[in-house]
Amino acid sequence: MNDNSIEKVSLKLVASFNKALVEDGLASKSIESYTGDIRGFIDWLESKGNIFTGKLTRFHCTAYKNFLVQNNYEINTINKKINSLQSFNQFLIDEKYLTEQVVNLKKDKLKLAAGSEKEVEVFTDVEVEELLFFIHSEGATSRLRLIIVLLLYTGLRVSELVNIKLKDIDLLAMNLTISCGKGSKRREIPLKGEVIEAIKEYLEGERRSNKFAESEFLILTNRAARMDRDAVNKLLNKLGMSLGLKMYPHLFRHTFCTNLLRKKVELTTVAKLAGHASIQTTANFYINTSQKDKKEAVDLL
Repeated sequence: MNDNSIEKVSLKLVASFNKALVEDGLASKSIESYTGDIRGFIDWLESKGNIFTGKLTRFHCTAYKNFLVQNNYEINTINKKINSLQSFNQFLIDEKYLTEQVVNLKKDKLKLAAGSEKEVEVFTDVEVEELLFFIHSEGATSRLRLIIVLLLYTGLRVSELVNIKLKDIDLLAMNLTISCGKGSKRREIPLKGEVIEAIKEYLEGERRSNKFAESEFLILTNRAARMDRDAVNKLLNKLGMSLGLKMYPHLFRHTFCTNLLRKKVELTTVAKLAGHASIQTTANFYINTSQKDKKEAVDLL
């Protein structure tokens, strides 16, 4: 393999990683941040005479973190880059370049000073109420209502949402079975009564009259036997613009996990419902309360 073809491998991997993030419904700024971090890592690696071809090693990660520390990068910045590396590591596993996680968030992330935690973005209670009022209005279709309540009350990734099959739903047991990633991992998510009602309404009405009604997938479009991630993103973006709300799939997931923790649900249970491979992933994202929560706590004194 010559130098030009090797260079093309790294560029292709970054482009593919970017595409995967888009398909998973991340916000554009988050995607830009993740891919920027990975380009920076690859540039650093190549400055050391190592051409990146998809083989991420534990040594690469620890050496890069040491470089960042020695060059006085802010702790928040270092931890953000470590998070990006962990996501890239998982992408490389999914694409069969690697077989294991070499980035260990528990070991690799630096401790933050008290009060400097980065908070995930979530819907406020008022925004959730506004959204629920809209999807129960006459202007909302049963498909839109189903998508919103599934995202809001199950914490599904957008890739999991569009891959739900009719056989994955047990209406009697009020349960949804999700296949996680490209492997054989599966998780079960109990369904609220509101979700069951939305499923039944969609199945008995809008979906039944769709020309692709024989499809094995739950959510259809007028043009395809399965709704894809781009269609979900466009639908949410359009809805968000009409309501004046920022709206993307992962915002629902963040809200789902954060609300469970606010209601004192055990971290291990939240991790299982979210389909996180490690409880540490859940902790890193959601263990910190928001500024609003902190203010309300102090106001109780």
